[in-house]
Amino acid sequence: MNSHPLKTVLASVLTAVVISLGGISSSYADQLDEIHKINKDRTTKAQQSQARVDKLNDQRLALLDEYKAVNKIIDGLRVYNSQLEKQIAAQQNRLQELEDSIQQATVIKRQITPLMHRMVDGLEQFVSLDVPFHKSERDERIQFIKDALDNPDIPDSEKFRQVLEGYQIENEYGRKIDSYSDTVNIDGNDVIVNVLRVGRIALVAQSKDGKTSLAWDNNERKWVELDASYRNPVREGIRIANKQATIDILMLPIAAPENAQ
Repeated sequence: MNSHPLKTVLASVLTAVVISLGGISSSYADQLDEIHKINKDRTTKAQQSQARVDKLNDQRLALLDEYKAVNKIIDGLRVYNSQLEKQIAAQQNRLQELEDSIQQATVIKRQITPLMHRMVDGLEQFVSLDVPFHKSERDERIQFIKDALDNPDIPDSEKFRQVLEGYQIENEYGRKIDSYSDTVNIDGNDVIVNVLRVGRIALVAQSKDGKTSLAWDNNERKWVELDASYRNPVREGIRIANKQATIDILMLPIAAPENAQ
């Protein structure tokens, strides 16, 4: 048997097999490269996706922090607004009170002027019926108050103050003792005397020479002469009022109290 042709055939077959296997290996290699490329693309895309996820997560965390901060601001604003609402409510109540006060003040202002005039008229009547000490001074004060009430440039508050001051001065007269010179009419003659006033309970006078002592009779509305027993007490009272003698008990004529009408 000739072995050479068989070897040749086997060699050809092996060559064909190798060539076939080479072709198959090349195809697998291409597929593997494709698979690697796909996996690489997937990995790249996965990395890109993860980067986007990380970025979005960072944005989410930032937004969450911002949301918490805004919530704190909102909570503070709620408390602030609540306090403002209370203040506004209180101010509205105050405004209402002021409006009510203004309305009341308007009513009072309309009533205060006639009240002041009635008070001055009452004060004038009181002075005219009272014992006539410092008569000209008291009459001038009342006229001054009347002129003030008729003056539109003087505010009502000042007018009312002057009226009250007039009453206060008259009230003070009842608690003080004083002496002053005056001219009185006795039986048609004007006589210069030293007048002694003890509150409103006694009004006496004595001539400069000390010979004549007088007492005011408010019922008769005139001066009446006292007997000689009052000469020294009246003179001593004048000295006490002028701070020329120490305070002492005085025997002076005092009108008996009357029942109020």
